[in-house]
Amino acid sequence: MTATTAARKKAARPASNTDVSLKQRNVKFDWSETSIDWIPGEPFPSYFINEINLILPAGEFWFCRLYNKALPLVTDEKLKEDVCGFIKQEAMHARGHSSATEEYLAARGIKTERNQKLMKWLFEVVLDDTPFGKKMPALLERRWLLARLGLVATIEHMTCVLGMYVLENKKWDELNSDQVLLDLIRWHGAEEVEHRSVAFDLYKHLGGDYLSRYYLAAIVVPMIIGLWVDGAANIAGQDPRFAKRKPAVHKPWMWIEWFKASRKQLLPNPFWLVVQQLPYFSPWYDPSREGSTELAQAYLNQSPAAMAASAIAANMKVGT
Repeated sequence: MTATTAARKKAARPASNTDVSLKQRNVKFDWSETSIDWIPGEPFPSYFINEINLILPAGEFWFCRLYNKALPLVTDEKLKEDVCGFIKQEAMHARGHSSATEEYLAARGIKTERNQKLMKWLFEVVLDDTPFGKKMPALLERRWLLARLGLVATIEHMTCVLGMYVLENKKWDELNSDQVLLDLIRWHGAEEVEHRSVAFDLYKHLGGDYLSRYYLAAIVVPMIIGLWVDGAANIAGQDPRFAKRKPAVHKPWMWIEWFKASRKQLLPNPFWLVVQQLPYFSPWYDPSREGSTELAQAYLNQSPAAMAASAIAANMKVGT
């Protein structure tokens, strides 16, 4: 086989492993009846999961900016379509969690500014096109873009794992947990499973290599877990029930409580969560094998918020 023939065969391989068309669902959530202990009688896991409302918006808006920057470099039409769908879904995720922050957490007296400020610093200063305000040398711009796309690919593997967890965990339902917050995390989790291949496909398409992916993942996985525990400690520490504990990421109490909640199936076990990241470190990693599109779409077809959004969109089409 000549080098030219090999190059043609490589070029003929599909760049996209996403079989569905990714669409934005313009969901809205009514937080007026959701209590802080949205899992009845379980304040710690309630706070722990609520921290995702503070972690995600800044990161997901950053995803959108980064992917818009990468979009002109995509030469495969199906992958370009996937990336556009990914951007629209991530923007909606950011808006959905922002509404929970402002209309739910802040409205109930939770001070969110510290955690939000930390996430904005990470994504708008450290991981910006001009990190720490320093202009990137032209020769390194493409490499910096690719490194950040590798970060997103790692994060998206973890969100797929968590997406499957929230879709499959029925313990929250058994405890009569708040249906609005459950719908938020399951709608989001289902879309993460639905678009799980896009970030990895884009990274590979633009030249991402295995060694870089390996080292980026080794940094990102503990960083995400640390940020999650740190943020959860901050908001839980505002509750008088936990104030004496002075929760902090470096204190054993936070981790012990996480383990206790996981034994009751209210949170993913931290060891399990780490183990679920191991497939990403394999040279043969394939995100299309890591989740169930059928399960994700089955939930999206019954999600109250997604169904309401579809009805509104259908009515608007009829009216035009």
